[in-house]
Amino acid sequence: MKLLQITLLACATLLATNCQSKVKKNTLSENSEDTEIAIEEVEEIVKLSPKQLSKYETAYFASGCFWCVEAIFESVKGVKEVVSGYAGGKQKNPTYEDVGYGKTDHAEAVEVYYDPNEISFTQLVQVFFGSHDPTQLNGQGPDRGRQYRSIAFYKTDEQKIIIEGYMQALRDSNVYGDDQITTEVTPYTIFYKAESYHQDYERNNPNNSYIQNVSIPRLNRFKENFGDYLKKSAH
Repeated sequence: MKLLQITLLACATLLATNCQSKVKKNTLSENSEDTEIAIEEVEEIVKLSPKQLSKYETAYFASGCFWCVEAIFESVKGVKEVVSGYAGGKQKNPTYEDVGYGKTDHAEAVEVYYDPNEISFTQLVQVFFGSHDPTQLNGQGPDRGRQYRSIAFYKTDEQKIIIEGYMQALRDSNVYGDDQITTEVTPYTIFYKAESYHQDYERNNPNNSYIQNVSIPRLNRFKENFGDYLKKSAH
């Protein structure tokens, strides 16, 4: 029910704030729908090089296990790449073991490369809040610990205003009732890429019990409520 309320709020917010960008209209002809789908699927499978990614904007979020969060943002149109990693702490070059055992202040986080001509930062913030429970303190779902806390990072004052404004809209709409939003709004400083085996973990490990019982159900709940935000191949 909360996700449905957030979805409705997202639509209202988009209309009220006149988002930073609009989704580009498809320039292919109606008869080339199959070609469009094929191209999009190839774009999702083929990894872009650092040079290719450098022309896109980046956004950073933490909302629980990065296996789940990466898969969610990967399904969103306008998102070109998502990298799992660590952010929010002061320790340099953290490892999965360091973060997992609570030896650092870092949280599992994602780096989202996106095209602002296709999707706005405002919409990414909506995806962030609409895909997890921000009232759960220091954890998400079955995962417990500060490394799984909810964080929205901002790189500019404008992004901070967008995040805080959306959080206030959630409160004003009483989406979470008496539960308090625990999301930290934090200036972005540095992001450490996680070990290679964590990248695209859900895609590469579909039979993993955690993926089947936690990640996929969480992704599917998001898809049910944010259908308009999905890439064609994610439906």
